[in-house]
Amino acid sequence: MAKEDEGQAVAAVIGRLVNKFPNAPRPLVEEIVSEEYNALNDGPIRDYVPVLIERAAKIRLKDSLKRT
Repeated sequence: MAKEDEGQAVAAVIGRLVNKFPNAPRPLVEEIVSEEYNALNDGPIRDYVPVLIERAAKIRLKDSLKRT
């Protein structure tokens, strides 16, 4: 996956998560997605990075919102 395509996919992940978690502030969603992206940034296979980011971010957002 090209970096430009990956960036668009990550932006789409943020948009979906903001819609799925309306009680989560957008900056929190962006921060979590960014952290998950950075955790996977060194991987050699890029095709699944957006899917993996979204899955991990959903878990973290659910946990975060349970605590509030």
